[in-house]
Amino acid sequence: MVELSIIIVNWNVKDLLEKCLDSIAVNPPQCNYEVFVVDNASADGSVNMIQKKFSDVKLIASDKNLGFAGGNNLALKKAQGQYLLLLNPDTEVLPGALQTYLDFFKDHPKAGAMGVKLVNFDLSLQPSCKSFPSWRTLFWSTFFLDVLFPKSQIFGEYEMTHWDHNDEREVDQPMGAALAVRREVVEKVGLMDEQFYMYFDEVDWCYRIKKAGYEIWFTPKASIIHHWGKSTAQARLNMNKHWYRSLYRFLKKHAPLPAFIVWTLLVFLILMKIVFAISIFFILAFMLIYIIRFVLGRI
Repeated sequence: MVELSIIIVNWNVKDLLEKCLDSIAVNPPQCNYEVFVVDNASADGSVNMIQKKFSDVKLIASDKNLGFAGGNNLALKKAQGQYLLLLNPDTEVLPGALQTYLDFFKDHPKAGAMGVKLVNFDLSLQPSCKSFPSWRTLFWSTFFLDVLFPKSQIFGEYEMTHWDHNDEREVDQPMGAALAVRREVVEKVGLMDEQFYMYFDEVDWCYRIKKAGYEIWFTPKASIIHHWGKSTAQARLNMNKHWYRSLYRFLKKHAPLPAFIVWTLLVFLILMKIVFAISIFFILAFMLIYIIRFVLGRI
């Protein structure tokens, strides 16, 4: 009987994927487990690498990029495990991490989903959980209050930057890079919503899981390395577009407001953020010019 199904959705990160699969093989759980890799039409030789080096991996090669939710759903339909772990290809499993998921679920029968610490390569902490987005937290981020006061319980609410992640607690949403759920949860709330092509797919899933009456937990008892990707300016612009589009979809789906009001408020906040950022830039630029002129004795 398969106890744990590990699902990895890959797109053109062959080298990182290889490290991820190696780390699972070196640090396996103490149970029967299976590993799925869903390849979203990669062009970097990822499929060939898996076929040659990891013959025990259950490979699903898609002929098109289905996104994170669509890729995960392909494997979720085939997975046999009692517990299902969605793992990013840019992660590395550290000793004991996979077993921690199993032990935690067995000790917390009301937990429907859970996550562990995400860390950088030097083992420093990464944001590992978030609160569900709200108009309040969106307002804070519009004026960069979450960046200016990350340790504030009010302004740091969304990213949970006020918390050191050293205690076990219920949370809204562990990061999707290493999110585990019970099989019964999927059977009750359904698969991931493929309308979220990128971003907020796991947020929507966790929201539905909580709404169904399950607890969602974070435990610091295990860590997984998560390699942050470096993006070009064009890629970041495209990512921001997808982020706001998915945020709108999430708010429209779950906020008790008509869609046009959600859209109007969101566009207003985006424009406010742009205007505020430009204003700060010019204020700082004028201050710098003034200081330079003062130093040069021109005032």
